[in-house]
Amino acid sequence: MYGAAEGLSRRFAAWLGLHSTDATAVLEIAAAEERGTPLSPARLSERISLSTGATTALLNRLEAAGHITRAREHSDRRIVTLRSGGHIQERADEFFGPLAHRLDAAMSHYPPQFLEQFEAFMAALNTTMDSHLTEQDAVTPRPLRTPDGRTP
Repeated sequence: MYGAAEGLSRRFAAWLGLHSTDATAVLEIAAAEERGTPLSPARLSERISLSTGATTALLNRLEAAGHITRAREHSDRRIVTLRSGGHIQERADEFFGPLAHRLDAAMSHYPPQFLEQFEAFMAALNTTMDSHLTEQDAVTPRPLRTPDGRTP
């Protein structure tokens, strides 16, 4: 499933004429907006695993192309909120809409109770992975060592 999701992401990026990292950033920004929790540049940096400097360069490119905007909506004017350009949602709907119809058709073959159980299972997996990542944030990584004990 991960491979299919990666393939969709790369194809969407090519369809938009963007680098895959840029398209991933645009999708993260749009998805966060849909959830009602828009991203800051720092949070986006964490989500797409880029340094803050690389994220700034990426945001400069996306803003110059009109794909995103940076807004100061908070009472603390230092806080920057990222918003997707209006055309991005339209383009995403155009690209992913046919997939949504296919997924709806595939899911229609299963009873609602099964889908609810599957959704609960996936949510539990996600929560478990998030908890593990949170715990790992508190752990200092041990240096990697070769079999003879040397640090590479």
